[in-house]
Amino acid sequence: MSAVLCSVGAGVATLTLNRPESRNALNLEMCELLLGFCRDIAAGEDVRLALVRGNGPVFCAGADLKERQGMSAEQVRERRMKAFAAYAALEALPMPAVAVVEGPAVGSGCEIAAACDFIVATPAASFRTPEATRGTVGATQRLPRILGKRLAKDLMLTGRSLSAGEALAAGLVSRLVAEAKLDETLEEIKDGILKAPQQSLRLAKRCIDKGVELDPQGALQAEIAAIDEQLASGQWMGRK
Repeated sequence: MSAVLCSVGAGVATLTLNRPESRNALNLEMCELLLGFCRDIAAGEDVRLALVRGNGPVFCAGADLKERQGMSAEQVRERRMKAFAAYAALEALPMPAVAVVEGPAVGSGCEIAAACDFIVATPAASFRTPEATRGTVGATQRLPRILGKRLAKDLMLTGRSLSAGEALAAGLVSRLVAEAKLDETLEEIKDGILKAPQQSLRLAKRCIDKGVELDPQGALQAEIAAIDEQLASGQWMGRK
């Protein structure tokens, strides 16, 4: 079986981390498949929403440390660069991308979830970045921007786990729903996104992603550029 599954239907692409026997630990094959699937999804016009899920009780247990055994420093670095490319491809998807986390997300799992636009979690979800306590470096960039540097440092420097409830309170998780209500919640999300104008959603996502990295004036200019692009396309609200 493929280490990552990709199914597309009715405007929704679902990427499923599919190494349940290894708790979906991220290996080179998964990195390459995530990167390839994201590029395919981004290049098409049919997909309007992407969901990222994990097969089994663990969303992702982090990097596959067994894979690194016997690797040279150069090989380890190359493998790390593949992971960074996969996270970046998820983050760069032009359509909304939602992580559905129903179990532990550790290290690379946090990176994958944080690269999505928002996270829907069940009470079984948890988030942990133990890289530094394991003797490596990683997951130091996205989480501080979401959680703030103090909480991100607490997680990174102590290896402690953030519960689903704590993640909701901290702003990492957008929606915390009971397992029994998860399918209903996802259907509501799909319904809202699929009914909305595709161009508007993509432009709004782009404006937010650009704007948070700019000063207020630069962020405003990014929004004005998006408005101009939409007006030029003739696809603005209220046009007859």
